[in-house]
Amino acid sequence: MIKRINFLRNVFAALFVSIFITASAHPAPAWQNDIPLNQALVLAGGETTNPREYDPATTHGSGDKLIYSGLVSFDPNLNLTPDLAETWEVSGDGTIYTFHLRANAYFHNGRSVIAQDFVYSWERAVSPAIASDTALTYLSDIVGVNEVAAGQADHISGLKVIDDLTLQVTIDSPKPYFVLKLTYPTAFVVDKNNVEQGGEWFREPNGTGPYILIEWTSNTRMVYQANQNFYLGAPSIPFVIVNMYAGDPQRLYETGDVDITGVGSIERFLDPAEPLHNELISGVSLCTGYVVFDTTRPPFDDVDVRKAFSMAFNRQQYIDIVMGGHALPAVGIYPPGLPGFSYELQGLPYDSAQARELLKRSKYGGADGLPPIVYTDAGLGSNVNADVAALAEMWQKNLGVTITVENLEPNYFSDQIYVGNHGQLLSGGWCADYPDPENFADVLFHTGSNQNSGGYSNPALDAILEQARIEQDVTKRIALYQQAERIIVEDAPVLFTTHSLSYQLIKPYVKGYSFTPFDIPIERYMWLDGK
Repeated sequence: MIKRINFLRNVFAALFVSIFITASAHPAPAWQNDIPLNQALVLAGGETTNPREYDPATTHGSGDKLIYSGLVSFDPNLNLTPDLAETWEVSGDGTIYTFHLRANAYFHNGRSVIAQDFVYSWERAVSPAIASDTALTYLSDIVGVNEVAAGQADHISGLKVIDDLTLQVTIDSPKPYFVLKLTYPTAFVVDKNNVEQGGEWFREPNGTGPYILIEWTSNTRMVYQANQNFYLGAPSIPFVIVNMYAGDPQRLYETGDVDITGVGSIERFLDPAEPLHNELISGVSLCTGYVVFDTTRPPFDDVDVRKAFSMAFNRQQYIDIVMGGHALPAVGIYPPGLPGFSYELQGLPYDSAQARELLKRSKYGGADGLPPIVYTDAGLGSNVNADVAALAEMWQKNLGVTITVENLEPNYFSDQIYVGNHGQLLSGGWCADYPDPENFADVLFHTGSNQNSGGYSNPALDAILEQARIEQDVTKRIALYQQAERIIVEDAPVLFTTHSLSYQLIKPYVKGYSFTPFDIPIERYMWLDGK
């Protein structure tokens, strides 16, 4: 369900730096203040205390694409591009991919990247010892991956090293989206010697990406230096500095202490008379927010209860009050801009009278027959986040249902969700990893998917999704995914809330920035002019 809560990232960016706390501190190098700021892109950020988020194999997010890289990537126009793989071929039946690595690809310590490094990295990512929540979502199409994950094999049978620069990958059936999955961090390459030194190896990572991490002073800052030996050419910006817990990012931007920041309170900057108005860039992220119903537990094992809770939700009021009017209503799983999105989709409308009728029609006979309901959210202490408070108020008003909110420590929220430690309701959301509807419908709602934390299962939906996986005709594929979305809407395994909007302030001297609806290593495409 949650590889991240990134759909909230752009709206509540300022909250990130005030929530996360790190566990340990490392002494700063004596030269830490010698970075020339006119050669650095300066950002604001924070840290998580969860070490799994720093490991490409176990991260629930989009990983550190400055340090690490994989066979393929996306450019700022969202074109799939060669990365560590210079070229590749696909067999006539669509099941065998042969990747040719670049001869000039090196780890940050100067060691050449070879095909065996990918075999090690992927076998590690899916191993029972690592117990990644996300690796199977992106790598399980490869023959033999599931056997390794189940402890039934030591090696992935679908991987074959032809020579140092040639890797052959066999997948279980022809899937046109397979290579897109390799842009996710679980498919990135790591250095065996680096990883197996143990401890907090990720604090001194030997990656392959466009930047080298040269300083990590906990609670203070991280400094990345341009990798002069980067196989695609050294980045133009010499340094990237992330100042942690330095204050409110928007205020830091206004004082010139950071060069780019997300904006939560947007009204001021939308005014053409505002001096910073021309520095604002906005876009629609490929993200969908929703609330998950645990369909395996009362009362959400009843579709009428799920529909009742959905139809008791006033989407526009929620957007106006909680989101300040700056979000798009979500009635289905696909966000605008994603192939498969349809303006004609009929979602479950806000209808409080019909919602109460559905609740009465359910096997629970109305609000009085419902068991106690717990809503699990990422938060601290007894504080109830504004979005959850709004939902609870609507359900109380329109259904006469009272819910109890429990907060899980934000750094470990995803870990707890994946092991099933949550109530019948839980905060959810999904942002695209790649622009294909499979990344939403199949990943989130197929029976048994790691991301399907509500336990939803519909054999008819599974059959459509499995057909769509191997359909080679683009028009037919999209039609299948739209059919799947209609089933999902009708079964209401989640309550769809919003598609998020992104607002960023960018200094005029930062050149080459372009908004992308999901994470790519945009920094390597940028340069500074006149800072």
